[in-house]
Amino acid sequence: MSKETALQREFYLREDRIVMVKEKALSESEAIKLVQKGDKEAYQVIVERYMKRAYYIVLGFVRNSQDALDLSQESFIKAFRKIKRFDPERPFFPWFYKLLKNICLDHIKRKNRAQEIPLDEIRVFKEEKEDKEMKEILWKGIESLPFEQREVIILRYFQQLSYQEIAEITAKPVGTVMSSLYYAKKRLKEKIKKFMSPER
Repeated sequence: MSKETALQREFYLREDRIVMVKEKALSESEAIKLVQKGDKEAYQVIVERYMKRAYYIVLGFVRNSQDALDLSQESFIKAFRKIKRFDPERPFFPWFYKLLKNICLDHIKRKNRAQEIPLDEIRVFKEEKEDKEMKEILWKGIESLPFEQREVIILRYFQQLSYQEIAEITAKPVGTVMSSLYYAKKRLKEKIKKFMSPER
C-alpha cells in the first residue's frame, strides 16, 4: 500500500488516531513541522481543521457531493506530497487553496456537465415551483461565469469570506476581488431578473 493510500484510509478509518492527535493540542505550524519530519498522524490536525471548508468550496464548483468528497480528499493528498516545500510559518489555507482550485479546474475541464447541488438553505420564494426554477437558472448563470467571477461568488456568498480573506487566498488585490464580484452579480441579476420584484 502506498503512503498516500495509507494516509487516505487514516483520514476516515482511524478515529482513535484523530482523537490522539487532537489531544496534543498542536498549533497549525507545529503540526506542519511534525509532518515535514515524517509524522503522518500530525497531518490529521490540518485535515480536521480544513476538511469541511474544502468540501463545501469544491461542492460550489462541481455541484456533486461525491465528486466534492473525492476532489477535496485528493487535494489533501496532494498537499501532503508537497508539504516539505511549504513554509510552516505561513498560513496553510491560502497555499492549500491554490492546489484545491487547480484540482477543481482540471475536473471541470474533464467533466463539463451540469450537476445538482442541495440548495435548501436558499429560500427566495415561497412558491416551490418558482423557487426551484429560479435556483436552476441561478446555478446555470453561476456556471456560465468566467472562473474568476464564479470563484468570488462561491467564496463570498457560500463561504462567507470577507473581501480581504478572498484577496489573501486568491492572491489578488482587494479591488480586483470587488470588481470581479460586481460584474458577476451584474451578470447573475440579468439571469434572474424575471424573478425580481419591481421594487428591486
